Amino acid sequence: MTKQFCLLGFGLVLLIGIFLLDLSTGSLIIDFPTVWSSIWGNHSTELHQVVSTIRVPRAFIALFVGAGLAAAGACMQALTRNPLASPEILGVNNGAALAIVIGYFLVPGSSVWIYQIFAVAGAAFAGSLIFVLSSVGGTPLTPLKLIVAGTAVSLLLASFTQGVLVLNEKSIDEVRFWLAGSVAGKELQDLIYGGPLILIGVLISLALGARMNALQLGDEVAVGIGSDTSFTKKILFFVVVLLSAGCVTIAGPIAFVGLAVPHIVRSIAGADYRWIVIHSILMGSSLLMLADIAAKLVIHPDEVSAGVMTVMMGAPFFIYLARKKEWRL
Repeated sequence: MTKQFCLLGFGLVLLIGIFLLDLSTGSLIIDFPTVWSSIWGNHSTELHQVVSTIRVPRAFIALFVGAGLAAAGACMQALTRNPLASPEILGVNNGAALAIVIGYFLVPGSSVWIYQIFAVAGAAFAGSLIFVLSSVGGTPLTPLKLIVAGTAVSLLLASFTQGVLVLNEKSIDEVRFWLAGSVAGKELQDLIYGGPLILIGVLISLALGARMNALQLGDEVAVGIGSDTSFTKKILFFVVVLLSAGCVTIAGPIAFVGLAVPHIVRSIAGADYRWIVIHSILMGSSLLMLADIAAKLVIHPDEVSAGVMTVMMGAPFFIYLARKKEWRL
């Protein structure tokens, strides 16, 4: 327990440090005293205004989205008992993205609330389709079948997304940067749309730690100790859909945070999901802010999207996981 609280304290300190670093980086590097005074309401200079009106909202968006993606990854891995599972690998994020692009095509200029409904529906459809395909023929659901079905559905949905954009060329410029996954140019009011979904999903995931632990024992053992595995799986799927839809609505599909973070946390903090979820939320926020910092510095003074940086960091990590002997399927 002492170890967990020490890790929690370290994670909070790290999160605050990365948050301040994110505020200081950009096309113009701003010193920490200016950043600090801007946070506390000093808007006397142009630099203070840049921090308070542009960089603070961007950092908060990265914090929220990173937390949501990491929590979704932890829930997905607990649900499937599969260390390679995550919303992006299994196509849930792509389902939400496709649905939003279809929304742009069918009802252009609509309220973001409308697109959020599309995102929830798309994420739910993609997740349901994957589970149905993985269970075809009445055979047991295995990690290998889930990964194969998820990869196939993810690629299919991505191709449909590109097809919709080709049919509606006017929307390409509007959504292409969003599809790359980015927190640039965001305002705090953007949290109004996806933020509630992320907040609800995170809170529910925090409450399900003990149920997730029971699920790892296998259905028969979990039922034997009094855990309702059917309810747990349904609520976990619901949480993954909420979190994925909220994150995609705000920042677009951002990959690999949900895959990498729970793994790193598990190797440090152990296999107790009551702590895995908590530490994943903190580390997910830190990781996405680090990706945003790298995105702003890699071709400074220009920048790339944070989603590009997470893919560059996450692809080698995924290959490493897939090659680990204990995860071979």
